[in-house]
Amino acid sequence: MSFASKSIAIPHEGMGEGTSIYEEELALVARVREGDRCAFDILVKRYRERLYGMVYHMISNTFDAADLTQDIFIQAFRAIDSFQGKSSFFTWLYRIGVNKTLEYIRQNKRRQFFSFQALDEEVVDGDLLRAVSVTDNAEKNAYLSELQEKLNESLQKLSIKHRMVIILYEMEGMSHAEIAVILKCSEGTVRSRLHYAKLQLKEFLKEYAL
Repeated sequence: MSFASKSIAIPHEGMGEGTSIYEEELALVARVREGDRCAFDILVKRYRERLYGMVYHMISNTFDAADLTQDIFIQAFRAIDSFQGKSSFFTWLYRIGVNKTLEYIRQNKRRQFFSFQALDEEVVDGDLLRAVSVTDNAEKNAYLSELQEKLNESLQKLSIKHRMVIILYEMEGMSHAEIAVILKCSEGTVRSRLHYAKLQLKEFLKEYAL
């Protein structure tokens, strides 16, 4: 199963109901380029929560994730003239966010947190989560805690590029095409990395299967 954050469309005065989000955002970007900071605030409010979620899933630090999210928006504001509209503003923003987050990880080498609940059945199957059927809450909680710790350790064995596709696909609910645009690679590469990452995780976690 995958958990994808939902962005909320915030309408703007003067835009008809038939205006697409893409067209609306092009208009907002045009206003930002003209010096309208309120237009950028609309974009921030629309994607702040989802962008923060991606960053947090990668670095597992509430305060640093908040600071990093703010830095990403600042960078996006300063680079707004480079947005050419070839992709959605969201995709363009995420590309900046991914690059900024990867830079943070390389510089800090901190331990990230990742919940096994975000992974689909291809990685975490029913046998692996045998604790769900355990009636003893103490035993169940101990097992889930151990499994969580093992998964965290396993993810650290993955390369950053493989961990990133797991985050974007499983946690963010992005398609192969969206991830390919953000990571600047082919969809085939995304599928290959995702497949390899899942195989590796299953191997690391095989001792927990019945």
